This record gives sequence, C-alpha cells and structure tokens, in this order.
Amino acid sequence: MQLYTQIMSKRDLKKYLTELNKKQLEEQIIELYDKFVPVKTYYDFAFNPKEDLLLQESKLKISLEYFPQRTISGKPRRPKMRRSVAQKYIKHFIVLGVDPYIISDLMLYSIEISQTFSAERIVNQEQFFKSMLKSYEQAVIFMISNGVLDEFKTRIVSISNESSRQNWFNKEEFSAIIERFEY
Repeated sequence: MQLYTQIMSKRDLKKYLTELNKKQLEEQIIELYDKFVPVKTYYDFAFNPKEDLLLQESKLKISLEYFPQRTISGKPRRPKMRRSVAQKYIKHFIVLGVDPYIISDLMLYSIEISQTFSAERIVNQEQFFKSMLKSYEQAVIFMISNGVLDEFKTRIVSISNESSRQNWFNKEEFSAIIERFEY
C-alpha cells in the first residue's frame, strides 16, 4: 500500500499558520512537543540551554569511548574508539544552535582525547588516524566559517604537533592544514 503525502511548501505553511488563531497555534505547538522528540529537545534547550552541562556530558561520553569504565567485576572494558559518537554530539549541538565556541571546544576535545589514548596505547588501525585527520580538518573549517579560529589556534597547533610527536603516518597532512591559515 502506497501512502500519498502532499509536501507543503514553506509559503503554504506560513499561509496556513496565519489563518490560525493564537489558541490553535498554541495547541499545535503543544501537540508537536508531545509527539516529536526533536521538537521537545529543541524547546527544552531553547528555554533552558545549560550549554556547559551539555558540553560536560558530551565530553564524558566521548572520553568513555577511549577510556571506558571497568565492569562490575573489575575487568577493564575494551575501548571502542568510535569517531561517530563525537560526530553525533557535534551534529546535535549544531542543530540546537549551540554557541560555535562550545562546538569548537567539543570538536577539538574529541581529537585531543583520541591523541591521549594513542599516546598510551599502540593503535594499528589506519582508519583511526584518517578519521582523526578528517575531524581535525572539519573542526578547522568550522572555526574559520564561524570566526572563532583565533581563540583555538594554540590547541589546533598542539594537536598537529602531537600527531608529529606520536609519529602518525598522516602527520604531514595535519601540518599542511595549519600552514593554510598561519602567516
């Protein structure tokens, strides 16, 4: 069975909304809030941002990807090292409209925690290093486009230097990114 859904344009939506009175609009927003988790998340954040708490929770979840807590029996858990966890939080922050400074901090933190991990343990997965380079490049592009690069230059350079110190196979690519914006 094929369902037919008509796609409403933004103009049609505006027209429809102007035809509703205040009470009808309130009822629709409350219904959306109750039915759809993303709408609830948006309004919860819009009226009570708590960006610092959100940042700390996200950093904790990202760090647990590399340094998981021990099991109840005391055995160490295996690190998962998933870049996707950090990317999920970064995307969520962007959708919510979190301050670019906080998003940039999280972007760099996710790379820094991975470097802390690789300094302590040997990582033989080439994909790990490639994904960290991609995260690094995305972070720098994001910071440039949001005008916050200057505030993070020290950390950006530090990450590049650490890739060299740890002798990552793609350390030259990290350096090349810095050379693009340094004078």
